[in-house]
Amino acid sequence: MNEEEVEARLSYADLIPLMKATMMQFSSGAAIMPERQMLPIEPEQRYLGIMPVALPHAMGAKLVTFYPKNSAARIPTHNAMIALLDVEHGHPLAFISGRLITEMRTAALSAAVSSVLAKPDSQVLGIVGSGVQAKAHLEALRHLFKFTEVRVWSPTKAHAEAFAEENGAKSLPLDQTVSGADIVVVATNSTQPVLRGAWLKPGAHVNSVGSPRPNWRELDDDVMRNVIVVDSRSAVALEAGDIILSKAKITAEAGEVFSGKIAIDPSRTTLFKSVGLGVQDIATAHFLYERTRNGAGK
Repeated sequence: MNEEEVEARLSYADLIPLMKATMMQFSSGAAIMPERQMLPIEPEQRYLGIMPVALPHAMGAKLVTFYPKNSAARIPTHNAMIALLDVEHGHPLAFISGRLITEMRTAALSAAVSSVLAKPDSQVLGIVGSGVQAKAHLEALRHLFKFTEVRVWSPTKAHAEAFAEENGAKSLPLDQTVSGADIVVVATNSTQPVLRGAWLKPGAHVNSVGSPRPNWRELDDDVMRNVIVVDSRSAVALEAGDIILSKAKITAEAGEVFSGKIAIDPSRTTLFKSVGLGVQDIATAHFLYERTRNGAGK
């Protein structure tokens, strides 16, 4: 299944609840999933990730490339292929382009977490970064929130201005993008913190999906002192420099919040730190396979 076919069959209306259900499965122990193996081909520039997963209803593996250097050319930093296998007999079912799945499932999970942790009447969105994930998060969050103002900042001002023009946003300095925002998205490949906790409005919710290496950071220590929810405790302990270098205390996994196992005080400032999990990709690939097999979404 190529990317055009994925795009025709996949929507945030389907994907947001699918990510909720998948993360509850994951946090309940229903998934067999070793931690992602990342092969550094060129340090800080080119990586190959290998991600096998088995769920009760779906099984497969994802191969993903992470090329930070692509951002300079304004082309995707992530590309992927997903192999979906039959759980009962092990034979191949489908090979599915994974770039768009990676893009959309990341944003869909952030939106799902935001639906629980952010204020329901959130109106101001601040986006730090102007790449693929900035656009995807804006689309996913707009499914759930009616924003009256969207702000964006990028280290390259021209990129922020282009994003603003295309998406009905305002290009602002970094501190003004964040200050007073109800929801903040941070999606960068920064190696040093760009978001300061001092800028955050009390009770704001932050989705951080960038800087996915153990020695990279996009959040300062003040941000990391807030209530922290992650996609996987074990995965962020290996891959998320924001968690590792700050020695931050993790309150819950997303699946534990969705299931009600762990409750979060709605008045607190919250952070969702995500590194992305293969279980999300395999669940999405299985959804697409079933939809295609049943003749839907064509």
